[in-house]
Amino acid sequence: MIEKEGFAALVLRLRAEGISDLDLLTAVEQTQRSKFVPPQFVDVAYSSRTIPIECGAFMEGADLAVRVLHRLNVKPGHRVLEVGAGSGFVTAVLGRIAERVLSLERFRTLVEGAQKRIEAAGLRNIVVRQADGANGVPGEGTFDRIISTAAFPTMPRFLAEQMVSGGVAVAPILTGEDRCVMVRLTKTGSRFDREDMFEVPYLPLEPKIARSL
Repeated sequence: MIEKEGFAALVLRLRAEGISDLDLLTAVEQTQRSKFVPPQFVDVAYSSRTIPIECGAFMEGADLAVRVLHRLNVKPGHRVLEVGAGSGFVTAVLGRIAERVLSLERFRTLVEGAQKRIEAAGLRNIVVRQADGANGVPGEGTFDRIISTAAFPTMPRFLAEQMVSGGVAVAPILTGEDRCVMVRLTKTGSRFDREDMFEVPYLPLEPKIARSL
């Protein structure tokens, strides 16, 4: 009951923002968010509040997670790269729409937890790999969509290098000591269009650290 009521309330809030993408909302509904939050936060799984998880990380509020995915505009057939698997919720939603998802996460504890939840959801087109993600994934080719939930000090080069023409990337970029903005990059041929979208609470990426936690 909490699941249905929470999702219904989320949909109402999203529609008020103009987000009514049926494929995306169906993928969110099928990915029971309460299974991805720590047990003590099940009651607020669909709220807009930030939820702490292991290793000092956190899950963005449900509204922000869907807002970012809406701007990413993933379609069937897409290959998606995610930097920062966290609990695996966004990863799983991506996996319900895209053809293949490769997700990087620096904490082993989070990698293992995300893998278990994704397997329990029956998704077989997702790979979660322990890596720091600061330089993308050399040798994995290009992606139609790239999403990061770890903040970069400047727009990282790999976004341009690992994106197909017509591709879209969304990543949080630090614009000050305590300000972080979600940026969307669209690639057309060798040209890039940048759009600064909205402020987000994401944590900075710590370079060269794939932690053993």
